Amino acid sequence: MWETYLVLSTLLLILTVLPKIPSPHWIFRFPDFGKIQITYFLIVTFVLGFIIEKTEYFWYIQSLLLAMIIFHGITLIKYTPLYKVKKHAQTENSSQKYHFISANVYQFNTDFDKFIQLIKRNKPEIFLTMESNSDWEQALKVLEKEYPFQHKVTLENTYGMHFYSKMKIEKSKTHFFVADDIPSIEAHLKTEDGFEFVFFGVHPPPPSPTEEETSKERDGDLLSVAKHVKDITKPVIVVGDFNNVAWSKSSILFRKTSHLIDPRVGHAFVSTFHAKSRLLRFPIDLMFHSEDIFIKDLKTLENFGSDHLPVYCEFFIDHHNDDQEERVEQADSEEIAQAEEIIEEGKKEDGQRDAVVTED
Repeated sequence: MWETYLVLSTLLLILTVLPKIPSPHWIFRFPDFGKIQITYFLIVTFVLGFIIEKTEYFWYIQSLLLAMIIFHGITLIKYTPLYKVKKHAQTENSSQKYHFISANVYQFNTDFDKFIQLIKRNKPEIFLTMESNSDWEQALKVLEKEYPFQHKVTLENTYGMHFYSKMKIEKSKTHFFVADDIPSIEAHLKTEDGFEFVFFGVHPPPPSPTEEETSKERDGDLLSVAKHVKDITKPVIVVGDFNNVAWSKSSILFRKTSHLIDPRVGHAFVSTFHAKSRLLRFPIDLMFHSEDIFIKDLKTLENFGSDHLPVYCEFFIDHHNDDQEERVEQADSEEIAQAEEIIEEGKKEDGQRDAVVTED
């Protein structure tokens, strides 16, 4: 039992320290994804310590475990209702409530009808699909009468994206910020009650042993989006499969560079991947918004056959309410220079992805 306790303590220490090493290699970035799970295992190991036979090093190890629990807890508590943030009510100056769904559909998922029924049940004004290829585009044609405005980027490399809207799309554009096979969608929308806002859909590649060896392309793509949206004067929402977690260094730099707000703070983790495992489920489908966007609800919906759960959001716009200004953080000169360097590194990185990806 002592050996198990010692091995667990050592492993958890390594997983805690690795993200502090400033390397883009996936080995150093991946432990950030599992911060929630690492904290659970730290608590279990800490409790286990009181059950086993004590040795002369017992209190040193217990103190180390407790320090790591506190270290992770300080970050994670911000993403729970225990961390209080001000709630905002609609006023006569506000827009009506709008809703969107963001879903990584998993390119090889052929249960199209499950997703179509999910859209019909929840009736969002706009929705975004990621990993949607030509098969998904064909299947979603049944929704085009109800969603007459669309922006489609049909790819077979697991990075296709499709955007559907009941609201008028005044203009839209596909960006390829760091690679010509990794798109982002920018859509300028106008609501029936006269409000305008910009919707950004993103899906950069993850650092992992099976995909990209480093996080350079992911971080470069996200910070390119952040740099772009910073200069947009309309309300902005950025949403998608970030393949990142909100507390990572690159996500924090994204938030500061873009001058956007993380709605998970004071709310919930909203974990999405992997949809079939509660224990190993990470919050990697993220959302950020400008200060005049107010979030009423943010949650996951039921699994429709993908490896990601879809994200559902209810929000309204209020140009006259400046209560959220204090939640906006801005990058300093050193962070701005760091973001520029990361963007350039992302552009230089060669992802070497296949144009057509098969499930095998």
